[in-house]
Amino acid sequence: MDYYTQRHGMRKPINKTYIIDESKYALLFDCCSRYKKYLAWKYPVECPDGNGIVECDDEKLETDLLYEIPTLYRSNNGKVVIPGKNVWDSKQYDQYALLDYVEFIRVNCRDIKNSNWHSFYKHNDLSFATTDRIGAEFEKEINEIFEKTGLLYRFNEEHIIERIEENGVLDKTIVEHIEVISEIGVKELLKDAIVLHQTPNPKAQKDSVEKIWDALERLKTYYGSDKRKSANQLVNDMSGGNISFKDLFDEEFKKLTEIGNNFRIRHHETDKIEITDYKYNDYFFNRCLSLIALAIQYLK
Repeated sequence: MDYYTQRHGMRKPINKTYIIDESKYALLFDCCSRYKKYLAWKYPVECPDGNGIVECDDEKLETDLLYEIPTLYRSNNGKVVIPGKNVWDSKQYDQYALLDYVEFIRVNCRDIKNSNWHSFYKHNDLSFATTDRIGAEFEKEINEIFEKTGLLYRFNEEHIIERIEENGVLDKTIVEHIEVISEIGVKELLKDAIVLHQTPNPKAQKDSVEKIWDALERLKTYYGSDKRKSANQLVNDMSGGNISFKDLFDEEFKKLTEIGNNFRIRHHETDKIEITDYKYNDYFFNRCLSLIALAIQYLK
């Protein structure tokens, strides 16, 4: 809900960010902790009389997490905790490991089918269903935390966390156009580039730039192995015979080729220009995608 100061424009806008600081980490981690009981089917503490599951076994869960998410933050005594909660736990944390943990909780949640009070042991005996109501609730709550804290992430329809790029080129229309490309190589390179671009880790975003430049180079051979002839046909179709637009698109194809050759995008020799700020990757990706998004609408 919107509070009084929000309804009357008295609050400053939320700063959008990809950085999960300690307070945001705590909110996400605490949300995960509240849903751990729905993982008890996988890490059970059994009732002594064998009639049901009592709760989630934290020790079993944390042992599994050593291998599932090795870089998830742990205290000096090996417990999975919130960073900075204790002054003597001062290690750096991996914010992307936390996102792995959020996805891990999501994929392993199961609905509690029955919860029967066991008066002798004074606990509830639990049994689990295969439905997904509680997983959807968890996903909704996490997305609400992302939104209210300004974190540019979200669970998508595939229940995977993706990053949100504000003011980017990518939208559903481009994805729809990609789906109907008949040349499998171009299609797969573009789909891979988009997945990497939306992945939270900056390393994946760097890889997305290389992948989309590979898609651009393959697109140039859409009409045959003679790259120059094929690219010329593509530009002619895009320009509709208008010489001014033909010159414009020709120049942009050439410029993007030059960028791909001179910067460390497709080639990794020591004389290539390093991309020193990960935020530049969004610029390169969007510039290349803008041309491709237009070009694929004219493919025959």
